[in-house]
Amino acid sequence: MTGTENATIRVLVVDDDALVRASLEMMLDGAYGIAVVGQAADGDEVPAAVDAHFPDIVLMDLRMPRVDGIVATRRLRARTNPPEVVVLTTFDTDENVLHALRAGASGFLLKDTPPAQIVDAVRRVAAGDPILSPAITRRLMDRAATQADAHTTAQQALERLSPREYDVMLAVAQGKANAQIATELYMSLATVKAHISHILTKLELGNRTQIALLAHDAGLA
Repeated sequence: MTGTENATIRVLVVDDDALVRASLEMMLDGAYGIAVVGQAADGDEVPAAVDAHFPDIVLMDLRMPRVDGIVATRRLRARTNPPEVVVLTTFDTDENVLHALRAGASGFLLKDTPPAQIVDAVRRVAAGDPILSPAITRRLMDRAATQADAHTTAQQALERLSPREYDVMLAVAQGKANAQIATELYMSLATVKAHISHILTKLELGNRTQIALLAHDAGLA
C-alpha cells in the first residue's frame, strides 16, 4: 500500500527508544501531507501495529531487543499488500544495508540525516522511488565497483597462464598439496614445483595463498 500524490501519507514509527519515536513523530507530523498514525517499540509489535493503523510507510529501527528491524522487515514484506519500509538507524555497515535491502526495505537512512531529507525520503518512497542516503549509496557503489574490478583483473591475469599452468593453479586454489597435484595431473613433483614457480612469476604473486585469492576473485574458488 502506498500513499498517493493527493492523499496523506500514513507513517508507523518503529524504534525501541521512546525519545526517538517522539522526535520522529513531531518532525513528520509537522510536514504537509504526512501523518504518524502509530508507534511500535519493538519488531514483534509491528504486525499488530500495521493491522491497527494501515500505514503506507514504516520507519524501522535496526537494533531492537526482541525482534530486530531486518527480521521485522522480512516478515512484513512477506505479507499481502504490505507497506513500504524505510530503515532509519545509526548502524550503517555494508552488511546491514545489504541485509535490509534483501529483506525488502525501500530505503535506508542514518538517524543523523537532516529532518528535511527524512521527510523527503518518506514522500519519495511513498511515490514508489526507493531511497538511500548519499553516503551509503556511494559506499555501495564503491564496493560493487571494487569487486567488479577485482573479478575482471583476476580473470585477465589468469589468461596469461598456459593450459597446464591453469590446471595447477586450480589445484593450488583448492588447497591440494604438490604430491596430490602431481598424482592427479600425471606430473612429476619437480614439474609441479616448476609450474607453481612459473605461475608466481607470471602473475607477480608471492605465495600459494595469493594464487588461491586470485582464483577466488576470478570466481573459480
